[in-house]
This record gives sequence, structure tokens and C-alpha cells, in this order.
Amino acid sequence: MSVKTLIIGGGIFGITAAVELNRRGHEVHLFDQGPLPHPDAASTDINKMIRADYGADAFYTRLMLNAFEGWERWNKAWPRPLFHQTGFLLLTQEAIEVSGFEMDSLNTLRESGIPVERLSPEQIRGRYPQWKPGCYVDGYFNPLGGWAESGAVVAQLVEVARREGVRLHEGESFKYFLENGDSVRGIITVENDVYAADFTIMAAGAWAPEYVPELKGKIWASGHPVYILQPKDAASYRGDRFPGWASDISRTGWYGFPATADGAVKIANHGPGTRVGPLEKREVPEELFPKFQDFLFSHLPGLLEAPVTGTRLCLYTDTWDGDFYICHHPAKQGLVIATGCSGHAFKFAPVLGEIIADVTEGKENAFAHRFRWREKGAKKGEAARYKGDSRQ
Repeated sequence: MSVKTLIIGGGIFGITAAVELNRRGHEVHLFDQGPLPHPDAASTDINKMIRADYGADAFYTRLMLNAFEGWERWNKAWPRPLFHQTGFLLLTQEAIEVSGFEMDSLNTLRESGIPVERLSPEQIRGRYPQWKPGCYVDGYFNPLGGWAESGAVVAQLVEVARREGVRLHEGESFKYFLENGDSVRGIITVENDVYAADFTIMAAGAWAPEYVPELKGKIWASGHPVYILQPKDAASYRGDRFPGWASDISRTGWYGFPATADGAVKIANHGPGTRVGPLEKREVPEELFPKFQDFLFSHLPGLLEAPVTGTRLCLYTDTWDGDFYICHHPAKQGLVIATGCSGHAFKFAPVLGEIIADVTEGKENAFAHRFRWREKGAKKGEAARYKGDSRQ
């Protein structure tokens, strides 16, 4: 008799878990309040950065090296490659600090065997003329990085799930847990349909604390501005000339992507963000636009006159320490938590499903300990986001 597993939420946590558990023989039902991919999900975007640059945090660098192998497998298995290895460029306006994010990343990457290239001011100016001359004096290029067509990745995973037999309940929303004492035995939907199960996985992102009150204070939603530009000379911003980049990211938050096939250039901010509720309108505040223009003027002047063809407030599901929650609920048997992207989970998509499935089944996993259930401690987070306070 197969194990029946319900998954609440069809973002990158939910859909990767659904595919993996289905392949392990579970009868998997995935529920989402909207269509799949859901247009408001953080992963439903034109692209996401794929990088192993994590400062001194070698754990995530090791995890990402595993994920890169998965991206290569997906590229070979899917109709067309959705991960593009154009490299990742980190630039700084001052010499890299001995203990700064960029130097820590450089050392960790090299210790992991990645051939990262340190760049001089002359190399930066000669190779990357799109950047304002003299603006940057230090940095490095990591050839292993790149970007993925994130919305297309989720759509492809949804197609794989559907084709392989996952039951997709689109537009069918979670209402309550079906509980028996201290056990969760399934769910009741807003339509009052009852689904019993052996395991229920809460992967609803920013909604998770609303459904699991024990997560309140440990997890919250934050909004981060995204701008889409359409330069006239898109060829100058293709990946072979203009790789994915970060500009003093631990101090400013600014990062961006090479032009997509249709010439769109995305620039976003990976900082503390602004607290938002899951029901609030997801619009980029107008007062942030002048700061974005100031960044272009001072760093990428060739994009200053490019039309802004779209904006988006990307919703992070932040945790108090920047690590995900992938664990069994400590007091409710049968309930598994899989959320807390903290703005950096998507890149690990090829290994997320395996971690969630191992945790659900109680199997050993070399990475799961970092994502255990834990009570809130002193606030910390990913080094790329929280070093400085001169944000936005």
C-alpha cells in the first residue's frame, strides 16, 4: 500500500518535493490556491541567479556544487536548457576586505576547487565596458555561476509532475488541517473537501505562518524591488559580454542579469527588504525608483535611458537566521514544514526535492541538519544581504 502525501503550495519547495516523492512511490497530491505556476510565486520570474558564492559559509557552497550537477542533468533531460552558465561577476568599489563577503567567497570557492579569477581594475575596465570607467577597483569572476529561466523551470517541473502522475489540485485552497490529537492526518479545503494522508507538507511560503502559528516570529515575508529594462543595444548585455553580476552586494544589495533572448535586462535588490503581508499588493514603492536611477547613473550609465518595461516586488519568505525550514513539526506528527526561502532557495532546486523527501521519510541526509526545526535566536542571515546598513 503506497504512502499518501499532501503538499500545500506549488512553488519551488512544493513542486520539487512532489516530483521526488512521486518517484519514490508516494501517492502525491499538490494543492495551490492559483494556477501552476502561480503568477505571484517568488520563483515565477524571468530568471534567478545560480551561484555558489556564499562568503565563508562553506555549507551552502557544498550544497550548490551538488545542485550544479542537478542543473546539468535537467538541461540534458528537458526539451531545452533552462540553466545558462555564463558565470558570475562580483565587483567592489574598494579593495576587497580581508574578511569581507567577496574575499570570504573567493577563499571558500578556491578551497572547493573552483577556478575563480581575481580581477584588477584594468581587467574590469577592459572586459566589461558597460560599467562606468574607474567605478570598480576589485572583484572576481566565477565561471561556475550563471542564471536560470526560473518561471520556465517551474513550468517544466509542473509538466513533469503532471506527466508522471502527481495529482495537481490547482485553484483548490487549504483551509484546515485534519487533526487527530497531536497528529495531522490530512487537510480540509475551502470547499470543505476532506483529504486524508500519511504526511502533509506545508510548503506555502509566506502563507506558512498563517497556517502554522508556531512559525510566527520565525518566518515572515519581505518584498524586494525588481526592475526590467529593454536596452536598444541588447547585444552589449548578452551573457558572453555581460555575465550575471553583484555590485558591492553585501553593502548595497544590487545585482543583475545578462539580457534574455528577447533583450530584457533584469536588475534587483537583495537586501533586508520591506516587511509585507501575504495579502498586501505587490507593487514596487515609487520612492525606490530614484535610488535605482542613481545606481544606474553611477554604475551602468548605458542603461539609464533604457525603458523600464516591468517592475515586480519579489516576495521572500525570510527566516530569522537565513536558513530554510525543512523538518517535521516538533509537536504534530505527520506534518512536515518546507519553507523559508530567505531569498536564496531557488538555485538549489535540483536538490531541494531530495532533501524534503528524505526528511519526510525519516532518512539520513547530509544537508538536512541545517534546516531542522529551531527556535528563534539572535538574528542573522546570508552574508550577501546583511553586512552593511546602507541599503536602498
